[in-house]
Amino acid sequence: MSKEKPGRVKSALLNWLGVPISLTTGEFWSEWQGESSSGKNVTVNSTMQLSAAWACVRLLSQTISTLPIKLYERQADGSRVAASNHPLYRLISRRPNAEMTIARFMLMIVASICLWGNAFVEKRRVGNRIVALVPMLPQNMTVKRLDSGRLEYKYTENGQPRVIAEKDLMHIRGFGLDGVCGMLPVKTGRDIFGGAMSADEAAYKVFAQGMQASGILSAESTLKEDQRESLRKNLERFMSSKNAGKVMVAEAGMKYQSITMNPEAAQMLQTRSFGIEEICRWFGVPPFMVGHMDKQSSWASSVEGMNLQFLTNTLRPILENIEQEIDRCLLDDDERFYVEFNVEGLLRADSAGRATYLSTMTQNGLMTRNEGRRLENLPLVEGGDKLTVQSNLVPLDQLGQQEGSDGERARAAMREWLKASGDDKPPA
Repeated sequence: MSKEKPGRVKSALLNWLGVPISLTTGEFWSEWQGESSSGKNVTVNSTMQLSAAWACVRLLSQTISTLPIKLYERQADGSRVAASNHPLYRLISRRPNAEMTIARFMLMIVASICLWGNAFVEKRRVGNRIVALVPMLPQNMTVKRLDSGRLEYKYTENGQPRVIAEKDLMHIRGFGLDGVCGMLPVKTGRDIFGGAMSADEAAYKVFAQGMQASGILSAESTLKEDQRESLRKNLERFMSSKNAGKVMVAEAGMKYQSITMNPEAAQMLQTRSFGIEEICRWFGVPPFMVGHMDKQSSWASSVEGMNLQFLTNTLRPILENIEQEIDRCLLDDDERFYVEFNVEGLLRADSAGRATYLSTMTQNGLMTRNEGRRLENLPLVEGGDKLTVQSNLVPLDQLGQQEGSDGERARAAMREWLKASGDDKPPA
C-alpha cells in the first residue's frame, strides 16, 4: 500500500466497519489494489471528491430519479393502461419501502451502478407476496457462481453475513464482460481518476505556497545541519497563502532568488481541463452538462436538442437496463405487464418544447385534451375525452357525418337562394 493521507484512508475504511475481512475478501483488498500510475490509490470515496465525478454521478442519478416510472398492462387491442390494481404497482411507481420514495430509491440505484457497476435490491416478502423493495450496499455484497450453475449472494450487515436466495434479489448489472457482475468503473478507470487527483493536488499545493512554486536561498558558506533546520523553520513563517506579502529578512549574507511561474501553468489549466473531459467520457456525460463549457459546438443549440441527445446516448441504456431487470425479477416474465420510464418528464424544463409536443399530439388525434391536461396537472374539461384532428377539430368518428352535414347545409342554402330569385331548379 502506498502512502496516503490518514483522513483519506479512514474515509475509505468507513464502508467496512463491522464487516469481517479475511485474505480472501477480494472486494476489500481490491480497494487497495487500485493504485493508479500517478501513485494515487483510487477508491469510490476518493473519486467522489473530484468535482467532475461528483457532478456526473449526481446528474445521472438525479435526472433518472425525477422520471416517472409506471407499471402498465397490455390490452387485447394493443393499447395499454396503468396497472393500478397490480399488487406491485405501488412499490414500483410510488413507494418501494416504508422509508423511501421512488425518487430516492432510483437515485441510490443509479448511483450504485455508476460507481460500483452493480445495484442490488432485496425483495422482502410476507408469505409469497412482495411487500417492500430494499436497496443494498454493493460493497457489502459478494457474488459467487456455485457448482450447480446458480449464483450465490452473500450480504454482510453489522458484521453478520447472510445468504440471500437468488429469487429474493434483483441484481441490476452495469457494463460487464462475464455476465455475472458489472465491472467496477472506479477500479477500471483508476488511471483516469488518479491522474485527475494528482493534477488537482499539485495545483492546490501551489496555492498553499502562496503561488510561489519554489525558490533558491544561497549562502557563501556551507550550513551545518542544525542551521539548515533552523532556517527551514523560519521560512515556514512565510509559506502558505495566508502569509503572502510578508517581508523576509535574509541573514548572514544569504540571498533569495524566486523562481517565477505563470499562474495558468501553476494551475495546470489544460491538464485539469482534459481531466474533466476524460471523466465525463468515462461516465458518458456531455461536458457542458457538468459546467465544462469549452467544447460544446458539436452539440445541439436548443435545450430540447441537448436533452434529446443526452436521453438517447446516455440515459436510454441505463433506463432500458433497469426496466428489463424489473420485468425479469419482479413480474415473473408475465408479458401482459411491463414497466416504463416516462421520459417526457425531461421536457418539463423546456416550456416551448412541451407546448409543441402537447399541441401536436392533441391536434393530430394521438391524445385527447384531457390526457394532455392530466400531464400538466390541470383540471379536466367536459368533452375533452374525444380524439380530434387538426382539420376542423371534430371527433374522429364524426368526420364523414360532419362533412356530409356541411354539404347538405350548403345545398339547402343554395335552394333557398334560388327559390328567392324565382328559379326552383335544385343545385347539382
